[in-house]
Amino acid sequence: MYASHSPATRHRLLVAIHDVTPAHESRLGGVFALLQELGIERYALLVVPNWHGAWPLEEHPGFAALLRARQERGAEILLHGLRHDEVGSTRSPWQHLRAFGRTAREGEFLSLAPGEAARRMHRGLETLKALGLVPAGFVPPAWLHGPQSFQLIADQGLDFTEDTLTVYSLAQGRGLRAPALRWSTRRAWRAAAGVAIAAARRPLERWRPLLRVAIHPSDMDVPGVERSVKRTLTALLRHRVAVSYRQALAPR
Repeated sequence: MYASHSPATRHRLLVAIHDVTPAHESRLGGVFALLQELGIERYALLVVPNWHGAWPLEEHPGFAALLRARQERGAEILLHGLRHDEVGSTRSPWQHLRAFGRTAREGEFLSLAPGEAARRMHRGLETLKALGLVPAGFVPPAWLHGPQSFQLIADQGLDFTEDTLTVYSLAQGRGLRAPALRWSTRRAWRAAAGVAIAAARRPLERWRPLLRVAIHPSDMDVPGVERSVKRTLTALLRHRVAVSYRQALAPR
């Protein structure tokens, strides 16, 4: 059981770039440019070692070098599944309910048995380490954890994980309430709704000690969403400082 605690320092921001893979390299360039424009130097890269089973990271040395360079400048590396999609997996009715509205068959760890989940985590971590990347945490695709997930993550020697509402320190056995602002671009109506929700939540969430902004490469494909991401970050940075996960979870 994880008890929620407020961090000692108020007004902090965690910025995470999801779905980091060479398949999205051109879109990620837009994300990096935006963060540089806003002066955000602390952020997390949620790396998928073999996106959809077709983009093995080790076959793209230039992209791996880019990630190492980002890491050297302070970006944190998080494992974000092995392949991200659910190919070959079968959901139960309860798992369908959990994933409803969250993802279109992209919740890789939702329905995996613990043994297979552990195998994929280990394989993904070994891939990242072989390329000179140092993963500190694990975030399952779509934040959909499977059975025994927290224990499996801790067994791999990782420090933290999260869901849509909370960031968890596995070593300390505590969680920090930190809702995630994010967008969806799967449908035009979802993109429009995401923009409206982000605008409404910015003032409502201002009082929270810690907030997260989750950026997906596809956010750069929709001009309205891209503008919303920029407006949201700009507004939040007036009252917050961007920090790393390690800084947010440091013992008080």
